[in-house]
Formats: sequence, C-alpha cells, structure tokens
Amino acid sequence: MAAFFNVLQMIGNTPLVEVTRLDTGKCRLFVKREDMNPGGSIKDRIGLSMIEAAERDGTLQPGGTLIEATAGNTGLGLALVARQKGYRLLLVIPDKMSQEKIFALRAMGAEMRLTRSDVGKGHPEYYQDMAERLARDTPGALFVNQFGNPANPLAHESGTGPEIWAQMDHDVDAVVCGVGSGGTITGIGRFMRRVAPNVAMVLADPEGSALAHYIKTGKLGPVGSWLVEGIGEDFIPPVSDLSLVKEAFTIGDAEAFAVARDLLDKEGILAGSSSGTLIAAALRYCRAQDRPKRVVTFICDSGNKYLSKMYNDFWMRDQGFLSRPRFGDLRDLIARPHDEHTDVTVRPEDTLAAAHGRMKLYDVSQLPVVDGDRIVGIIDESDLLLALFDRRERFSEPVKSAMTSRLETVKSGAAMAELMPIFDRGRVAIVADGDTFHGIITRIDLINFLRRARP
Repeated sequence: MAAFFNVLQMIGNTPLVEVTRLDTGKCRLFVKREDMNPGGSIKDRIGLSMIEAAERDGTLQPGGTLIEATAGNTGLGLALVARQKGYRLLLVIPDKMSQEKIFALRAMGAEMRLTRSDVGKGHPEYYQDMAERLARDTPGALFVNQFGNPANPLAHESGTGPEIWAQMDHDVDAVVCGVGSGGTITGIGRFMRRVAPNVAMVLADPEGSALAHYIKTGKLGPVGSWLVEGIGEDFIPPVSDLSLVKEAFTIGDAEAFAVARDLLDKEGILAGSSSGTLIAAALRYCRAQDRPKRVVTFICDSGNKYLSKMYNDFWMRDQGFLSRPRFGDLRDLIARPHDEHTDVTVRPEDTLAAAHGRMKLYDVSQLPVVDGDRIVGIIDESDLLLALFDRRERFSEPVKSAMTSRLETVKSGAAMAELMPIFDRGRVAIVADGDTFHGIITRIDLINFLRRARP
C-alpha cells in the first residue's frame, strides 16, 4: 500500500470488527473502530470536513481563528486539522471533560475556556452560547458550529455511510448511533435512505438526555445530568434530522460504563464512555429481535481518554458504580480501604522520595504510614515540604523521619459527627479498631459519601 503523505489522509476508512463474546441474541453485531482515526475518534471526520468547507467558501482565511464548543472529541478532531493547516483554535469545553482530553488538547496547541456543565441553553455559561459569543467578539474568528454546520453530516453521508455499506457487503439491518451534534446519525441515515431504506437507524441516548423521549413521543423529555461524554442533548441540534430514526434506547451511566468495561474484558477493545452507551443500546436492540439481523455500531473513541474515570476503580466507587462491602459504619466512607490490594500507603523505612512519588502517582495529598496492619503515622505534603525545603538531600531519608505520629483516631462504630472536630483541626480521620487499621477519611471522602447518600 502506498504511504500517506500527511496525517490528514489517514482520516476515515476505519476497520469493522464483529463482537463475538457478548450476548447479541440472534443477531450479529459489528463495531466500526473510529478510535483508529489519527486523532483517536469519529470526530476527526467532521473536523476535516468543516474546516475544508470553510476554506472552500472563503469564510476561513489563512492563519485564521476557529472557535468551537465541544465536549472533547470534536475539539481533538479540529485541533488535529487546525494544527496541520496553521489555524488558531479556541475551544469552550464543559467541566465534566476528562483530564486526558484536556491534556491532549493542550499538547495539540488548542486554547481552552472551561465552563459549567450543569447549565442549559440560554445561560451565559452554557458552552455553546459562550463559544458563539466569543466568536462574535473576536475579530476575524469563525464559529465552527458543529451543531448547525451542514459539513458535519456531509462527512458521514459521503464517508462513514458508504464505508459501512461496502464493509458489510451491502447487507445491513440496523445502525446504532448516539447524538452529540447529530451529524453521524443524520449523515448515515441520509445515505442509507438512498441505498437501503429498510435499514433501521437506532438512537442510543444517555439517561438524562431529552432526545430518546422525543423519538418516542415527538416532544422533548425532561432533562437531567449524565457523566457519559460527547452524546446526549437538551435540545434538537439544528444539523440533525431525527425523522430518520426509527427506535431509541435510554442507557444510564452505570450500564454504559459496565458494558464498556465488559467489552475490554471480553473483546479486548478499550473503548470510551459514549461507546459504552452505543454498545449497550445495540445489545438491547439485538436481544429484542426475533430473527437474525446484522447490526452496526461504533467505537467512537478510545478508552485511553477515560483512564482517570471509567477505568479507574476508585472513581467508579466514588460515583457509586462499583459495589464494595458495606459495613453500616465509618468504614463505608473510606475511599481506599487498607485491606485492599490497591491500598496506597508507605512504610516507615520507605524514602521521602518514594512517598512523594506515590502521592503524585495516586493524586493524593497524604499517605498512611503502616507497619503491617498497624498505622504508625501520617505523612502529607506539609510534612514533606517542611522536611525538604532547606535540605533537599533528605529525599533519601526514611518516611519515619518526617511523618506525624500524633494521629486523630476514631473507631469504626463512631458517629459521623465525630469527624467534624477532626476536620476543623485540619487533620484527617484515622479509622482503627485497636491495632487494626481500616483506612483514613478526608473531607472529600465525607462529601462524596453525602453526595452518594443524598435523597
């Protein structure tokens, strides 16, 4: 095969893989590996399509500025193309975006404005409204507007749809898509309407989004919040044509995350959170069929962007998506119980450099110092700073030389109210029964527990 001349030529023509180890009922389920685009997601397609359309019609001049609102992957697709073509890119992103996406966008040269994810259209901090306002206020800037840009669905009508049709040997019964901007489901739907009108376009919608309710009733449903990134809306994007959709499934965050993790375990595919929603809906569709059908859905992006969230057991537990033993006492508040193999601790003889490295690796500000099952101290950032500020050679000294041995200990059966005076003194609570150390409770652990337990 001839070599590509630049990375933009690698966008599209992604492989199709059959899912064989999940329960698909009587159907066969295929996933299109959009995570194998050079920018890592299906949004590379529309990033290239929208920028090249603006170049053709003259609204984007050499060296110009692009401004867009995005939950992540459209930003990455635009960043990939803008960097290669020499444009400045300013993105407005909601604050639920994963750190991995933010780091990737910065590495690719994008500028960012972070805004709230808990407000709707019409609010001054709503990400789309903010992006449009910034574009108006920035001389010579182009508001990309994926939600109203006809080059968005065109990328899928002329590219993704024909690819699926050819890869499936012109034998497709259903295509399952999510809606972020609506470009994928609209573009593929338009293509299929021409070549195979009987293909069912199926919507996979996060619980809390208003779109599945619209497909079923013709009216937008009540809007909530969801943690899956990149899909789901509280309005019908202008670029989308939902009349093409025949069926819709509502998928909660817990189901989406569980299916994505199961996909990795059984199929070896590290997929992102929206892919979990799509595959969960596709599995529901497949299991509901009374005859064999050939169904296609997408790996929209890679799970590498969600290692700090969906694939992080601690985050999953904090959000209530992974179960753990329940004791009915203060042990239920401990984020990292001492009796687990994932426990994050140091020993008295470990070096201060090791303690510092462990704090950075696990993103914690304090570490229990343990000797077997017994806690003998706590070392935190303040202890390290005091020990090392004037004597940097102390990095090689043992933790016991700098740890705090005056511990604020509570028994596991103590009342939750006993934690507040400890926090008021600027300490963390050590939960121990005799010599048996269970773990520590911080302020954020208590806040997370109260959030999970809220009515």
